[in-house]
Amino acid sequence: MTFALIFLLPLLGSLARWKGLPPGYGDFPALKVEEDPGFSLIYFTLACVVAVVIALVLIFPRWFGFKRGGQRQASAASKTNPGFPVWFWWSLPVLAVCWFLMWARIDVLVSIEAYTFVPLWWSFILMLDGLVYRRNGGVSIISRKPHLMQLLAVVSCFSWFAFEYLNFFVMENWYYPNNKVFSNFGNIFWFSLSYTTVLPAIVEWYHLLRTFPSVRERYRNGPKLQTGTAFLVIFYIAGLVLAFGMGYYPYVLFWVLWVALVPMLSAAMALAGYWTPFTPVRNGDWSKVILIALATLLNGFFWEFWNFGSEWFHDSIPTNPNYWKYSVPYLDKLHIFSEMPLLGYYGYLFFGVNCWIMWLIAAYVFKFDPDIELEEEHN
Repeated sequence: MTFALIFLLPLLGSLARWKGLPPGYGDFPALKVEEDPGFSLIYFTLACVVAVVIALVLIFPRWFGFKRGGQRQASAASKTNPGFPVWFWWSLPVLAVCWFLMWARIDVLVSIEAYTFVPLWWSFILMLDGLVYRRNGGVSIISRKPHLMQLLAVVSCFSWFAFEYLNFFVMENWYYPNNKVFSNFGNIFWFSLSYTTVLPAIVEWYHLLRTFPSVRERYRNGPKLQTGTAFLVIFYIAGLVLAFGMGYYPYVLFWVLWVALVPMLSAAMALAGYWTPFTPVRNGDWSKVILIALATLLNGFFWEFWNFGSEWFHDSIPTNPNYWKYSVPYLDKLHIFSEMPLLGYYGYLFFGVNCWIMWLIAAYVFKFDPDIELEEEHN
């Protein structure tokens, strides 16, 4: 029921606002339908204050009640040096070739560039898995839980379609100007393949961060957040209100797209007795929720980096169907080799938590194992 409300409430808010469906609703891939309200110094300043607070918590956690924890003794397996697995070496040339083709635009190979996004990202995922394997004593998703990678890919595809749906109600915060590279069916097929890469990449970054003991322990001993039923109900209702408001005030509340799922779904799951990334926070362990956020931020750099370069060097002929641009109201300032404004990167922190919650929802509904952890990381 709660999961259905994610799709229903923004729709109801939008119907109340527009007396019908919002402009551009249903176009796939999403297109820019109207100009956003432009820059707002007040909105930008408030967002900067929030960004500074978040940065301080991440950089100086001890200022906010986190205590220095002793690093755990490494297991015997993790002390071994297994070397890089074969799939790491296979992924490197594929990654290099796809990156080159995406950016270089060689005239005789222009038609191939349209097909570089999926192999580039899957080779990057395999490379990350190889790094985890090397640092984690031969333990990684591919080596120990290949079925997990398959499930992550499937859930990733459907989850990102959900975000594309919600994007209509904030007036297309991101859109795809190269929508004519493929046919309508080609777009649906190719973008479906592209969406399979989101969760696997984030989870691989999460595991890679956990191979660094100093990072893994940094946020493990923090303030204990005991949440009673009343708090969870209030948190849940706040999420419902924000979800409706996102459809009714698409510009003022555009950021709810990244935030509303957290209070709605995590509170509902906690009230139902399910585990969420926030469950360990009751004992002061913030590491899971913070590391998944940081993992997504790190991956976000590569999303934006490769995306920007795919058009920056050659914008005369659209060839990358996955290329996206942003229409972010009030905050569209300070771009550093990226279509994404600098403040927009903070959205990745929340997006990572959303992704984990969406994964858990899928696991609980379809009755498969939701555990994404690896054995050596428990030691």
